[in-house]
Amino acid sequence: MQLFYASRDGQARKIATRIAERLAAHGIAATPVDLAVMQPSPAELAPAGLVVGVLAVRYGRHLPEAIEFVKTFALLDRPPLLALASVNLTARKPGKDTAEGSVYLHKLIARHKLEPALATAFAGKLDYPRYGFFDKHIIRFIMLMTGGPTDPSTVIEYTDWDKVDAFADGIAEASMARPDLPPTARPHRPA
Repeated sequence: MQLFYASRDGQARKIATRIAERLAAHGIAATPVDLAVMQPSPAELAPAGLVVGVLAVRYGRHLPEAIEFVKTFALLDRPPLLALASVNLTARKPGKDTAEGSVYLHKLIARHKLEPALATAFAGKLDYPRYGFFDKHIIRFIMLMTGGPTDPSTVIEYTDWDKVDAFADGIAEASMARPDLPPTARPHRPA
């Protein structure tokens, strides 16, 4: 099992870490890897059995390192199972937190002809005080257009942690259903 994330402000990393912790409770080892630091090659992805990507959106697009990761995955002749999670503030709205309802995730899957076993969108965190001048104003403008908070002192974590846990549980179930996965991707069951 391989677990990757692309994050600008840390929320996708936090979500990936939570998924790794939940998988560990199922006996599945997965260390979150920052795609800004290390991009896997096709040869590294192919034998994984199951690959998870937690990919942040910024200004209406998945981060460049997330796109690079997806392009690499799409090159595989026999890709492993894929679980994708898009992290964006639009997912705070009802119906925008699914593979079908998230425009960003839907476009990513279609554009790269992916067939994820699991796909969802998680709402991220709005943290105006942490943003630089440019980011703060662009994000405030986007929030104004989408009916979100614009007060520059606003800090709101929209992430539904129960949904993150359910996604991780779904990954564990997919792993358990695949006896052909390498031992490191299957749950360890104490004797």
